[in-house]
Amino acid sequence: MTSPASADNKLLAVLYVCAAVGISSAGDTVVKWLSDIYAVHQILVVRCLIGIPILGLIVHKHASLASLVSPGMGLSLLRGLIMSSAYLAFILSIAAMPMADSVAIYFAMPLFVAVIAGPMLGEHVALHRWIAIIGGLVGVIIMINPGSGVFEPAALLSLYSAFGYAVSQTLARRVVRRVPPAAMAFHTNAVYLTLALILALIFTQLDLGSVHHKSLVFLARPWHWPAPIDFGAMVLLGSTVAIAMVMFAMAYKNAESSFVAPFEYSAMFWAAAFGFFIFGDIPGVRTLWGGAIVLLAGLFMLWADRRLDRVTAQRRQNA
Repeated sequence: MTSPASADNKLLAVLYVCAAVGISSAGDTVVKWLSDIYAVHQILVVRCLIGIPILGLIVHKHASLASLVSPGMGLSLLRGLIMSSAYLAFILSIAAMPMADSVAIYFAMPLFVAVIAGPMLGEHVALHRWIAIIGGLVGVIIMINPGSGVFEPAALLSLYSAFGYAVSQTLARRVVRRVPPAAMAFHTNAVYLTLALILALIFTQLDLGSVHHKSLVFLARPWHWPAPIDFGAMVLLGSTVAIAMVMFAMAYKNAESSFVAPFEYSAMFWAAAFGFFIFGDIPGVRTLWGGAIVLLAGLFMLWADRRLDRVTAQRRQNA
């Protein structure tokens, strides 16, 4: 059963998810920049080690250290495992593909959320939300205009990322009923770190020989001491992503997963901004048109949800 609608704060959920997506998009840009030089597990280990004290302080301030071993810890760790595998798949895909193509496939995620929210959480996905989700996906496809790179084998990694992330974010709605968002983010970071250390151990001992696919190179590359600017980027990545984890958890705590997920399309706006200011990319007509469709889809869902809430409340008063 879902929480009562009165317990939801949809506007706050939107603010949290849009901020979290912006921070995460910046992090993905940094990872893409580092992927030509460092191993994925080296980047993740540094990122997660930086995140531990930050998340620990957030847990201490907004929950309690005891909440880290609450009864819902097992489900929270399972969610973290699914989410970390999805994130690993995504960043391996962007090492081999243009980020635009990876993100285009990844944005099937809200559709996965809409499909699985019912059986997993008992949520009713209203018709207007389906319209908004599909409209947002159409807008993203228009913005991205995927090319032949979509058929690259690494596209399967991005597709799994969309599915795994959808499952993990849908589980978040259940986990936060028993585990504070800050504690859930700490668990996720701990699983990320464990997975990264296991990968580092495996690929330190395992020699794959001569590999050429960029995803495999990113995965199997040996560690080496980073340049100061690169190490600074890894540290910044760890601190910002730790905050984004908490924001994502708060977003899915404050509203239903099928409502929150479409607002992750806002990553396209962040991608356009980072592309312009960092790489000098100027958004084309497709980006502008697609962005307008995504924005209108989100605004339509907000308007329709509020209208439905008012009608429901009025019916209860008249009953």
